[in-house]
Amino acid sequence: MMRTDRNLLHNRQAEAGEHCDALGPLFDPTTFRYLEGFGIGPGWRCWEVGAGGTSVVSWLAKKVGPTGKVVATDLDTSRLAPAARPPVEVRVHDVGVEEPPGEEFDLVHARVVLSHVPDSERALRSMIKALRPGGRLLVEDADPLLQPQLCPDEYGPEQQLANRLRDGVHAHLAERGADLSFGRRLPRLLRAAGLRRVVADVYYPVSSPACAALEAATVREIRDQLVTAGIATDRDIDRHLANITAGGMDLSATPMISAWGRKA
Repeated sequence: MMRTDRNLLHNRQAEAGEHCDALGPLFDPTTFRYLEGFGIGPGWRCWEVGAGGTSVVSWLAKKVGPTGKVVATDLDTSRLAPAARPPVEVRVHDVGVEEPPGEEFDLVHARVVLSHVPDSERALRSMIKALRPGGRLLVEDADPLLQPQLCPDEYGPEQQLANRLRDGVHAHLAERGADLSFGRRLPRLLRAAGLRRVVADVYYPVSSPACAALEAATVREIRDQLVTAGIATDRDIDRHLANITAGGMDLSATPMISAWGRKA
């Protein structure tokens, strides 16, 4: 995940590994389904932007095989070290500022990246520039305002606390300049950038162990910031984490919008 002042989450925190590990089981199957639909296979050249962890990178490496290539970039590549062997090349790279790490890619993919890059339009142009003619771009990003509640079925005090904390997180992000409705604009942005055959979909899990794992990891990662900002007390957070562990709440994840298209 990219790091900016408006982002509460970043790779260097001790708890970031737990958060990154929780993202994979929740969103990887959907991402892989889209990529399979593109016909990805041996020999493909891929750029994974803001890779964070290894789950998508390792999957891509298996698909492209020894004749292909996967360039995995991020501002912090510490969690990518286990995947740094052929056909994977790991690079420190800022997609919002630097030129792309090569061209003629068959596929460029970014998940939960552009909404955290100050100049997202420049980053998008860089990603498209890196594609070969006919190459595919898949961009996935969350849209918290599309469905802002953590517990859509708010029937008790545990659910009310969960939704109050989620509201506070969203308000804090908005104060820091985060664009909480970025995901829904992806189809328009891809068309405006010149991509053809643009299609978009949304994945919105309502209740699963993966949702609970992601919420617990996220809260633990940003706990100090929530308390400092006055969003919650330590007692609130301890109670919320205990409620998650008890397993009696149906926790939803933020809707993830995926948009893809071809370079002319």
